[in-house]
Amino acid sequence: MAEADAARLTGTAVDWRRIVRLVLTSREMDRIEEQELVPEKKVLYQFSARGHDMAQVMLGLHLKDGDAACGYYRSRPLLLALGVQLVEALGSGMGLAGGYSNGRDIGVVFNYPNPGGAHALPMCGGVGAQYTPAAGWAQAIAYKNKVLGEGPDDAIALVLGGDASCATGGFWSALTIATTQQLPLLIYIEDNGYGISVPSEYQTPGKDIAANLASFRGLTIFNGDGTEPDQAGQLIEDAVRFVREQRAPALLRLTVPRLEGHSAQDTQTYKSEEEIASEWSRDPLPKLKAHSGLSDRDWSEIEREVAAEVAAAVAEAQVRGVSNPADVTDHVFFDGQMQAVGGGAGLAVDNSSSEPRPEGQRINMVTAIRKTLEQEIEANPKVLVFGEDVGPKGGVHAVTLGLQAKFGLERVFDTSLNEEGIVGRAVGMALAGLMPVPEIQFRKYAEPATEQIHDCGTMRWRTNNRFAAPMVLRVPGGFFKCGDPWHSMTNEVEFVHNPGWKVAVPSNAEDAVGLLRSSLRGNDPVIFFEHRAMLDDSWARRPWPGDEYVLEFGRAKKTREGGRITIVTWGAMVPRCEAAAEGIEADVIDLRTLMPWDREMVLESVRRTRRCLIVHEDLRTGGFGAEIAAVVADEAFLDLDAPVARVTMPDIPSPHHPKLLEWAVPSVERIRAEIDRLVGF
Repeated sequence: MAEADAARLTGTAVDWRRIVRLVLTSREMDRIEEQELVPEKKVLYQFSARGHDMAQVMLGLHLKDGDAACGYYRSRPLLLALGVQLVEALGSGMGLAGGYSNGRDIGVVFNYPNPGGAHALPMCGGVGAQYTPAAGWAQAIAYKNKVLGEGPDDAIALVLGGDASCATGGFWSALTIATTQQLPLLIYIEDNGYGISVPSEYQTPGKDIAANLASFRGLTIFNGDGTEPDQAGQLIEDAVRFVREQRAPALLRLTVPRLEGHSAQDTQTYKSEEEIASEWSRDPLPKLKAHSGLSDRDWSEIEREVAAEVAAAVAEAQVRGVSNPADVTDHVFFDGQMQAVGGGAGLAVDNSSSEPRPEGQRINMVTAIRKTLEQEIEANPKVLVFGEDVGPKGGVHAVTLGLQAKFGLERVFDTSLNEEGIVGRAVGMALAGLMPVPEIQFRKYAEPATEQIHDCGTMRWRTNNRFAAPMVLRVPGGFFKCGDPWHSMTNEVEFVHNPGWKVAVPSNAEDAVGLLRSSLRGNDPVIFFEHRAMLDDSWARRPWPGDEYVLEFGRAKKTREGGRITIVTWGAMVPRCEAAAEGIEADVIDLRTLMPWDREMVLESVRRTRRCLIVHEDLRTGGFGAEIAAVVADEAFLDLDAPVARVTMPDIPSPHHPKLLEWAVPSVERIRAEIDRLVGF
């Protein structure tokens, strides 16, 4: 089988026969998809690698155990060089059982757990999203070498992208991370001159990113022709050797022709016949044949063998059929079956306590979160805390104050001002087996990281539990003494709409400790929402709940009990609801987590009180309260004696002046008025 021919080129003479075999395998896979499987509608998304294939194969054969590659939709030749099975690659293109995703994702959105070799990390469907996770893997290599004493000490991270991706924020963020930190990252740009139909002059001034970056400090450049076997082979060898030996980043740019359209649906009408002919004149395959030294007979024999292997793989994949639709909801979250790559960095919860054991004086949420982080960092060398201003300053909310002084720059560190880079590098670190704790300074600032947040959350599901990237993403937000559209957003529901993320919304110090420790010892990515108004609020202060206190997600708490009305809330609205319910027999339920949320407690309470009021700070339209109301209406409608009601912010950003803010945010008076209306209904 062709996949068995993935011989490494590290430290050995080039085996041109093996390179030929892998390139011809890639060509035959493209051919059978374009000429048979796409017309038969068995493959719906097809991206030819013709023209890119030779250089990718050469590069892939230089990778080894400890390395990782982040590719994109035209990276299949690289995966062939890593040893991916043909049936997995072709079956994935047809969306059949097994393969990269068990039919859940597009077949060109690769991932490949490769024990004993280089992993192909889960690629992303968005152009440019591959760069920052690769930087995170590179930083994890450096951290494990220096702090944990783990090798191999010459491992590297590789990321592939087209020339158009050089215009993305992800590219520039990864470049900044790798050069400022001097990380072993090789950025390989396959420059075919186009981003679908848009020529590269719209992406890069002068159409040569390598030339433009020639003076970029801390970056070594390798630039040349990816269609010439000798030149491409030497540049690839030099670039890989440089990153391995110097432990520093490099950019390798090779020009290659895109010999087919962007995808099978792209007819390339935007190119002239002369341009297409010029591109085909640069096809690396004839050059490889001439350079390989193989006779026409040997070449033809390899072609026949490869064609038979590809046809057999197609037949084997089709026998598998489509996976069971009933299983398509599996692996959104960790369900007890460990993923092949990523995570596993949290401490065990075996000796933890699910009940608080209060001790000492009451502390605020800032102190509670800081102490929990301090304990977990001290106990677990795989925990790293980072973000903007979390180092010497201790964070703009003082949560990380003193942690860098105690644990050092490797464990607690500042980052460049790029939220995509903060979360993306955390993804790469988590895939490498660390437990990253990135911080986004304010909820609104998470918006530039939306793509990385989404891709991280869906990773377990879309790779069918082959990969996962557990982390704890700390996000302060909500109003404080005043408001504004930039620092006071809540919008927790957006995170709930990202499958795969757990969402914690603690209202007090005790819950913050239990939920944060649970998150740090778990195996899923977690949004840990720290409400600014509660960080030093006197109501939110609680005694330390014990060094082993762990609070399970999806377990709400009744802060007040009564039989006349159910009030469901979370975060900064909990004390307001308690105050508003004074003198009323009410169940006040603090959800504590929104994903998952405690439906059972809410429904049990509503069936008993026959009334339900939901209070939250977020906007009314589409807020999480609407989901709770829908569930109550669906499952407890006949138990209700009054309509389900909500008290929320109006559909406006948080106003700045304190008087305007207090008018907009649910007040004790507004909540009490709605309680009285429902009780008297």
